Amino acid sequence: MSSPKQKSVLDRVSELVGKNNRLGKLISGYSKLKEANYISSHFSTYLTPTVASSEELKNEVYRIRHNVYCEELAFEPIREDGLELDEFDAFSMHCLIQHVSSQNYAGTVRIVRPTEEHQKLPIEKYCLNSITHEELNPANFAREDICEVSRLAVPKAFRRRQMDDHDGAAVGIINQQSYSETELRCFPFIAVGLYFAAAGMALEQGIKHAYVMMEPRLARSMGFVGIKFQQIGPVVDYHGKRAPYYINQKLLNTSLSPSFAKMLSDIRTGISRNH
Repeated sequence: MSSPKQKSVLDRVSELVGKNNRLGKLISGYSKLKEANYISSHFSTYLTPTVASSEELKNEVYRIRHNVYCEELAFEPIREDGLELDEFDAFSMHCLIQHVSSQNYAGTVRIVRPTEEHQKLPIEKYCLNSITHEELNPANFAREDICEVSRLAVPKAFRRRQMDDHDGAAVGIINQQSYSETELRCFPFIAVGLYFAAAGMALEQGIKHAYVMMEPRLARSMGFVGIKFQQIGPVVDYHGKRAPYYINQKLLNTSLSPSFAKMLSDIRTGISRNH
């Protein structure tokens, strides 16, 4: 990535020549390419996706979920074995994101993937009445063509609030002695990486329609990087204020910025390799 000094020179030249002539477009294209390569390589330097295909890795998933959903958020009751599972895990695929240097897991997500008529998505069982966009009701599609992204969980140690005006600043649980400044800059991308991991798993399986119940502010945050979920119903009270959202491959491909399109491509490659 260009240094602040280099970037300011490019910005200044771009402002002088304008963005619509050939030189302006070249500068803009160069900047976008640099940013795309930086974001993707930065993420993959410190974090790597792994499909939880073994019982050992699935237990890691269930432990993280227990920590977040049972102990921290109290959405689910505490379990004696410290593992959070539900009926949907029997037909779900799980992904973990691992912090490379510590080998600790920085987050998990699943896609609930029904294949038989009696298997329902969580959104169908608990929040079906919240879907008011009738054309995108999951009941309209074949079971094998739909999935739901759910149980996204990031352990406290990998969550922080960003303070852009203070180099390397991090608050909360993160111990700055344990992680480098460069790594700390990457952690806000963990949630994005998890959604990309879910997208990667869905694309690898040829799934056409994806659903998720999420907070509107999270949907807006995902929109900033170009993951444009389509809201298909009003906000309801389900583990807090959440709304039903829909996304498909066309929506994903047409809205992603070049930076995050490359990140998705690299994560998908990693998932395919590790599956």
